[in-house]
Amino acid sequence: MKKLNNCDICPRDCKINRNLHFGSCRVGNKVKVSEFVLYPGEEPVLNGKYGAGGVFFSNCTMRCVYCQNFQFSQLGRGKEISTLELGEIFLKLQFEKKATNLDLVTATPYLPYIFEALIYAIEKGFSLPIVWNTSSYETIETLKLLEGVVDIYLADIRYTSDIVGKRYSGVKDYWTKTQLAIKEMYRQLGKSFVLDEKTNELKKGIIIRLLVLPNFLNQTKEALKFLKYEISEEIYISLMDQYVPVFKAKNYKKLSRYLYKSEYEEVISYMQELGFKNGWIQTHNLPDLYDNSSKLKFTV
Repeated sequence: MKKLNNCDICPRDCKINRNLHFGSCRVGNKVKVSEFVLYPGEEPVLNGKYGAGGVFFSNCTMRCVYCQNFQFSQLGRGKEISTLELGEIFLKLQFEKKATNLDLVTATPYLPYIFEALIYAIEKGFSLPIVWNTSSYETIETLKLLEGVVDIYLADIRYTSDIVGKRYSGVKDYWTKTQLAIKEMYRQLGKSFVLDEKTNELKKGIIIRLLVLPNFLNQTKEALKFLKYEISEEIYISLMDQYVPVFKAKNYKKLSRYLYKSEYEEVISYMQELGFKNGWIQTHNLPDLYDNSSKLKFTV
């Protein structure tokens, strides 16, 4: 808990005493959870029979204007609980809900409490694979604390430009930090992708998520080039088409519409050209045309 006195858990490095004030992440010295559920919406190897054991923490180190989880990640909705109660949630997900894994979502600001809750839960028989569901805006120091604890990194790459990251996610150095973070995750887990032979459930490994944003295909393509030439073309990629212009996205012209089917297919083709073979693509019904006749004022 000493970290909270001069907090540097995330790359914002605000050095705020979180025992007295809220950090840049808007988290103080309490655990706040939006919900814990069996979540069937992750990649197939994470869902298993009943679903991933999702624990959705309130607040976030990022400020994504299009966040689909904005109710809790941006507006901070949730319930304050004790570390003991958090440990009990972990146990309930395993023994009552039969979750495939423990899927920790926007968890970085709560890392010291998560460690304490895990110690408590493990002493009572907790043994699920632990998924670190992250924006990849992480420090190397924090990721090294997770080594040997986290079994699966489920890691986003949002942008390959610090300027774009600042504009749409409110952090000045997203790509600078994310490149280093992905390399560290890969050092820890990237060379193993361990599936249960009977259930096909992932027990250890790394999955990189790429959400294709309308008008920003170049960002996804650059991310794919980074993965091929600086990580490995064997890495598992989840290429997502599920962008929805929610929260504040309507105020930003380039992000104010849904993704076109042709845009997503263009990125799929590029991924295939680069030689990636492992992972998943989605098959949602995307629009071919979009009526952008809104009279909203856009932020550019």
